[in-house]
Amino acid sequence: MGTFDNEHVRLYYEEQGSGFPILLIAPGGMRSSVGFWQGTPWNPMEHLSDHYRVIAMDQRNAGQSSGPISGSDGWHTYRDDQLALLDHLGVDRFHVAGMCIGGPYIMGLIEGAPERVASAVVFQTIGLDNNRDAFYQMFDDWAKDLKESHPEMSEDDWSSFRANMYDGDKFLFNVGDDFVSAVQTPLLVLLGSDLYHPESSSRELAHLAPNATLVEDWISSAHHEAAKRAVASFLGEHTP
Repeated sequence: MGTFDNEHVRLYYEEQGSGFPILLIAPGGMRSSVGFWQGTPWNPMEHLSDHYRVIAMDQRNAGQSSGPISGSDGWHTYRDDQLALLDHLGVDRFHVAGMCIGGPYIMGLIEGAPERVASAVVFQTIGLDNNRDAFYQMFDDWAKDLKESHPEMSEDDWSSFRANMYDGDKFLFNVGDDFVSAVQTPLLVLLGSDLYHPESSSRELAHLAPNATLVEDWISSAHHEAAKRAVASFLGEHTP
């Protein structure tokens, strides 16, 4: 475990294993942090560290990470943090696996540095499907805990930041159909099935991306071993 100070941003991260690097982006919405992996169907930190250099991180202002906030923040802010951490750790190319909010974060990495992402595993991505108010509420609950320590942020600033994250009509919030249809990065998409992780978003991602494979059954214990094998096989196939 360690911290990386990048100007006024402090990013907490943990590493396990060795080999080709894989960045893990945890679930938890705006609170995305390493500890949330403990509550998932299986923990990829433990599952993958026998064969890969697993790098897991707390996103800015989640868990043990911190940083400034402004009304101009958005998906790009987190992408820049993720790439800065990988640069600090001497990582050029990497796999990335993300759950929940990790779906859009993964697509942001592919958009910003496509040559660096060898492949991506997308566990039950969040997405837009008649559920915008749920994301507004999730953002507001997170922001409420930070407002006292960020008096420089006006209510208009908080509203602007929230809009940058969750307004618009792109089905993954930061990217839409045209971008996903052009993505050449190999994707393994594990199906979502609830309010924040609608099935439609996973299916649309798997349908549009040219090199995507959909795994429908993975959450229940009866499917864990098969899903783990699918993830391991996919990553092994696309490891340089």
